[in-house]
Amino acid sequence: MRQISADFATALARTVTTLCHCWRVARRDGVVQGFTDHDSDVTFSSVTFAAASGFDASDTEATLGLSAGGGEVSGALSSDVLSEDHLADGVWDGASVEVWLVNWSAPEQRVLLDVATIGEVRRSEFAFTAELRSVASYLDQETGLLFQRLCSADLGDARCKLALTAPDFACDGTVLAGATQIVFAASLERAYESGFFTGGKLTFTSGANSGASCQVKDHTVAGDVSFLLWTPLAHAIAIGDRFTVTAGCDKTLATCRHKFNNIANHRGFPHMPGNDIIISYPNSNDPIFDGGSLFSS
Repeated sequence: MRQISADFATALARTVTTLCHCWRVARRDGVVQGFTDHDSDVTFSSVTFAAASGFDASDTEATLGLSAGGGEVSGALSSDVLSEDHLADGVWDGASVEVWLVNWSAPEQRVLLDVATIGEVRRSEFAFTAELRSVASYLDQETGLLFQRLCSADLGDARCKLALTAPDFACDGTVLAGATQIVFAASLERAYESGFFTGGKLTFTSGANSGASCQVKDHTVAGDVSFLLWTPLAHAIAIGDRFTVTAGCDKTLATCRHKFNNIANHRGFPHMPGNDIIISYPNSNDPIFDGGSLFSS
């Protein structure tokens, strides 16, 4: 239950109120910024909540139990507060948001309405709308290990243990021609077969997109080397831009063995029985499933 001070309760009971909403946004890189729908800045807890951002909130949904609720917040794209480049680069993805109801004439009178994270962000020409996901949304996320045919580890993580910095699995390159925000031709410092970097990660190290990363949708070698990215970058890719790209993995046993020679760390269960075996009837002509090896007589 929310605790409201006596002074704030008195202010809420008045016929005319001086209330506003304030949003304290803590990004994953440690930057904290404040925004308000009031027409003047509001300051409390060492954070100044900017009024020039044009922030506005929708109705917030709250439900009993553990089902996830949420709402939305919208605002103008302002060069000194928010920028389309930051949204496109994912700077605000997963940021923590505190939603406060504040008496702007006495900011010490306030109550915390909700704590949420930023989910989907929709952009238009001059504004954006961000989805606010409640803490209960974490209950919808998968946790623990999955019993599945494909590997459950991510390439290069602590469970995979593969060193992606090795020259066999990473390469530097330069954009040559045909550059758009998602597709371009490039030269690589080493030769790789077509599809080697499909599903991998490409990170720009120079140019307007320096520091931005994107997953590779397709890597083809047909005379020239070309890359197709899954999502467009904030800026156009320019000829001469430098980048680093790492190998992609489809998480199958064959790829782990032949492409990466990392079968000892494969986290999948490729020999698990499928639905056909589970629901089938006993047949005297079928192999005997007595817990022994399926690959030795």
